[in-house]
Amino acid sequence: MTTPATETPDLTDGRTGRDPARDSAVAPRRVGGPRRWWDWVLAADPGLGQLQAGWRTLVAMVTGLATGYGMSVALGLPAMLGMMAGGMMGLMSAFAVAENTWQRLTKAIVWMPFPFSAALPLAAWLHQYRVLELTIMVAALAVTFFLARFGTLALLGGMLLFNAFMVGMMANVPLNLCGEMFVVALVSAVAVLLTRLALCYPMPREDLLRTQRAFVVEARRVADAATDALDPDADHEVAVKRMRRSLRRLNVTTVTIDGRLAQPEVAAAPDTAELLHRHLFDAELALKGIGQCVQQLTRLQAPAHLREAMVVGLVITRDTPLGRADALRPAAQLIQQQATAVLEAAEAGSEEAEAAALARRVGHLLDSLADSLAHWLDLGWNAPAARAKVPFQPTVALEQNRPAGTGAVARRVIAAQSEKGWRRAVPYLRAPVHAGLAAAIVCPITDAINPQRFYWGLVGVMITLFGTNTTHERLRKLGHRMAGTIVGAVIGVVLLRLIGPGHIYWTLAVIVAGLTVGSWGMQRQYAYWVAGLVTALVQLYGLSTPYTGMEKLLSERLLDNGLGIVIATACAALIFPVSTRKIAQEAERGYVSALEHLLSQVAERWQDPAAPVRLRGAARGVDAALYQVRGVARPLVRMPIGVRGRGAENRLALLTAATGHARSLAAAADIDIDLAPELGSRVERITATFVESLHALDRRFATGEPGGTWVRVSPLIRELEEVLRAPAGPRADRLHRALRELAALDEALAGYAEDRGLTVTTAAAEPEPATAAGPAPKHSAAPKDGMSTLDRRTQAALAAWLAHTRHDGEPGAKQVPAAPGTTAGAPAPQQDATAAQSPAPAPRGRTASSAARTASPVRTCTVSGSLHCPEHPGGCEAWITVVSDRGKRRAGVRATGGRYRITGLEPGGYTVIASGSAHAPTARFLAVDPSRGDVHHDIELKPAARP
Repeated sequence: MTTPATETPDLTDGRTGRDPARDSAVAPRRVGGPRRWWDWVLAADPGLGQLQAGWRTLVAMVTGLATGYGMSVALGLPAMLGMMAGGMMGLMSAFAVAENTWQRLTKAIVWMPFPFSAALPLAAWLHQYRVLELTIMVAALAVTFFLARFGTLALLGGMLLFNAFMVGMMANVPLNLCGEMFVVALVSAVAVLLTRLALCYPMPREDLLRTQRAFVVEARRVADAATDALDPDADHEVAVKRMRRSLRRLNVTTVTIDGRLAQPEVAAAPDTAELLHRHLFDAELALKGIGQCVQQLTRLQAPAHLREAMVVGLVITRDTPLGRADALRPAAQLIQQQATAVLEAAEAGSEEAEAAALARRVGHLLDSLADSLAHWLDLGWNAPAARAKVPFQPTVALEQNRPAGTGAVARRVIAAQSEKGWRRAVPYLRAPVHAGLAAAIVCPITDAINPQRFYWGLVGVMITLFGTNTTHERLRKLGHRMAGTIVGAVIGVVLLRLIGPGHIYWTLAVIVAGLTVGSWGMQRQYAYWVAGLVTALVQLYGLSTPYTGMEKLLSERLLDNGLGIVIATACAALIFPVSTRKIAQEAERGYVSALEHLLSQVAERWQDPAAPVRLRGAARGVDAALYQVRGVARPLVRMPIGVRGRGAENRLALLTAATGHARSLAAAADIDIDLAPELGSRVERITATFVESLHALDRRFATGEPGGTWVRVSPLIRELEEVLRAPAGPRADRLHRALRELAALDEALAGYAEDRGLTVTTAAAEPEPATAAGPAPKHSAAPKDGMSTLDRRTQAALAAWLAHTRHDGEPGAKQVPAAPGTTAGAPAPQQDATAAQSPAPAPRGRTASSAARTASPVRTCTVSGSLHCPEHPGGCEAWITVVSDRGKRRAGVRATGGRYRITGLEPGGYTVIASGSAHAPTARFLAVDPSRGDVHHDIELKPAARP
């Protein structure tokens, strides 16, 4: 039989007054578009910071080594000396210079040869004075840590001073060749700068767009995981875990975007940055709400047609090109229509009603997601049409392109220490003293083990104290260093013996490849960098060490590195220590401070609607504070909960829940309301009591003394909700939602405060007022004239669809469709009657397909056809997704050459969704009856609008 495709009319969005296809014209190329095969790379590396580090290393190392070799030939230097000077410029450029403007990049790279060449003659002169050489190297390491406090150029200068001493000692550089080495280093630095400007030009705006694309990828993963969770035959626990992972990655990406917005030359203006931040915040909040609703739905017995409608809507959400964000609205309308039908059914039970309410919430969230994405994309290339109330202000700090962890907390702890006398210099001298003393202990030991390689111990000291702030982090780095060294040694020795002696170009290729791969993986796991570094060093050692002695040499390196790390960790823990406990308390104190700031902003927003507050920015600050708490609470070794204990895990779970409520509160509370004086005093009392409880928790962290009281305000909030009287509408709904989120935030923090030793009490109830006046919105909360043009057309299309789909057939039963049809590129089309013919209705509680499956044998059917559109007369490329009337999604098939074929369909109703790179998703309903033979179903697609 043949089922013709139905037409999908283009509709104008009545809310914005413009064609939704226009969005594709303003969607940034790096952000919009359909799924791509490399999207998983963006999701794993938002902004491609790790890949850029690897590429930067490859370009800089090849340039530095080649220039060093060429200059050695031109100046008559030994090739090894020239390549060491050029390679050092390339390595330090790739490793330590990652500026995002060409001016700062030029300044840093051109600066490198000068401190390097200034220390090189001293290193060459010290060859004949062994004790003085060791002493100077110890002092150079301490000076490096001292200079780290004075900015990037000072730190870079200190590192190059130390490296110059190591190069001078390893290569035994003659004093009379230091001038030529300076020329080599200077020319190599200039060459590295030119190649980096040509091949690695800093493009912070493009990096931001890639990070936004990573957000889109994770959003699609959330929709895909939610679809799996709704599958009636799926392992719901596994699907929910997958969805939670996607939501966590989504949050990391959005917080990273907020951090990037604060970087120079990323956003065109503070107003643009603020609006980008707001819309992305709302989009993440909508996706988070969808995930929570789906998680609750997995525990309920939802009607099959409602489940199917949700699966179809989520598949459309996943497959819709970003430039057609308005296409999500018909999917949202479909879900709301089906949910309303269930709620209005007289025979609906409590569980079905709960499932329908959750489904309707998902529909509202999809509509909100469409609005947020459409406005977000408008800001891709265009200037904002209206200025933001408050310009963007940074609330998220990034470290290595990720939200900051313990570094910012440790700096706050050190800065807060009030000392007198000579101890006021301790914050400046702590790291240099740790480095100098540890190096002074390590040097004699490693010199006794291997005089030619004693600096391995100093390297262990340096890498331990750089980038770590707690004993746990240093010991974790020890584990990564040991594991990476072992893996790199095995790989390096295998490659060394495979290449053999005399093949210098293959050896250089492995060196460059090892450093490149290590630089790529360093931001992910430190062990990856160590493995790549050791693989490269083994090739270098092979030029001067017999192959038979390589195992002994690498064992000495492992021992020296380990000694340096252990001794540096001990020095940091014993001399001017900053305890992990203090850092943990400061992290949690910072979290409490961020919450207090958010609550003060909420109170100010409600008291003065014109106040310049940033509620979403304050909530993002709570997100950033939670990342710092997690960084400190990260265990040294992950163990079963029964071994590690539940205390830290429970506190972190409570703070995570509180952060979710803080985000929802920030979005819901951002409304213009005028409260009556009596209600205003209630709100003022609630916020003041809440803030005072936060102060009690802050004092607990500041003094460490037990005591303090947390006063629960959730009963006061519930009383306030009961006396509120406001016209029904979006503003009133948001006000009630804000109050509910505030109460939930209070409950989560009360549990946390009790875990931290505070006494938890309940605030006294308010006296019952004689009259209660409700909030008066600044603008009417009710719709002005009902539905918009889009709403009316969508409702009409859905009504036409309802008239053609099957129903239960029982007397008095509501005509609730069991297999909804929908669209994606435009509101739902009118369904052709011949396409919706269905077999006899199944008994109540069982769909037609489930009833057919009980028969024996079960006959299956094949559906095939063509996909075409006016722009592709030869056929369209697309993905075909099939959803059964039970809400079960089958594996997708690819249509190639404009043809598709789906086999093994059992009797029943199905929704076929076609989506491609040049088309918005199109959904069609099919009735499959094997007794009538295979189904031929052609689908006409409409091309996505082009700029």
